[in-house]
Amino acid sequence: MEEKTVNKTNTNGYTFIFAIIMVLVVASVLAFTATSLKPLQNENVRNEKMQNILATVGIETSRDSAQALYDQYITETVSLTEDGSVDESVDAFEVDLTKELRRPVEEQIYPLYIADIEGSKYYIIPLRGKGLWDAIWGYISLKDDVNTVKGAVFDHKGETPGLGAEITQAWFQERFSDEKIFDENGNLVGVSVVKGSKGNANKDDNQVDAISGATITGNGVSDMISERLKHYLPYFKQQTDVKVATK
Repeated sequence: MEEKTVNKTNTNGYTFIFAIIMVLVVASVLAFTATSLKPLQNENVRNEKMQNILATVGIETSRDSAQALYDQYITETVSLTEDGSVDESVDAFEVDLTKELRRPVEEQIYPLYIADIEGSKYYIIPLRGKGLWDAIWGYISLKDDVNTVKGAVFDHKGETPGLGAEITQAWFQERFSDEKIFDENGNLVGVSVVKGSKGNANKDDNQVDAISGATITGNGVSDMISERLKHYLPYFKQQTDVKVATK
């Protein structure tokens, strides 16, 4: 009787073992790729952060040039505590606002970047808040009167394209330029995003015009500006060379 030759490559066991080997190989390749690219990804994140900080004071740059221009114009970085004291043990650039906002207010660190542009001083404050769907963030810079906005940049994680996502557009961000963060009585009010506002022309009303159809995102921008700025008042009041308008 003729014996049948069994092709082991057609058995379930062989298929199972082959699948395991392929999974292990692919997982190893992906892990190696992710590990290899991590330093480059971190560098890109750092450079983008520098770009955004510089953009608030009118310095536009590529990622490749960001470090050099950051070193040129950012003359000081400060890590502040809630009472306005400086914590010299913390690198302000490395502070992650996502993590800080999970901590009690009195335990948070508040990063501050100080720029010198052709002899004029600017204070740059990181922002983070909540939009319609997810986190929104950015930076806002103040002139040396600690009242007038020099510039602002915003970004988001998941706002609606054509609506809330428009906070990233230059035409919206430019509305904040020269707005005041204190009202006429010296109270900190920030800059509110208000539908139908004519604040784009009136720079003393603490308002900018909202994006049509993006009320919740606009409110999120308003809230994060006022909420973040208030934590910097103790520091500004302590600086002899800074005249704070607040009572």
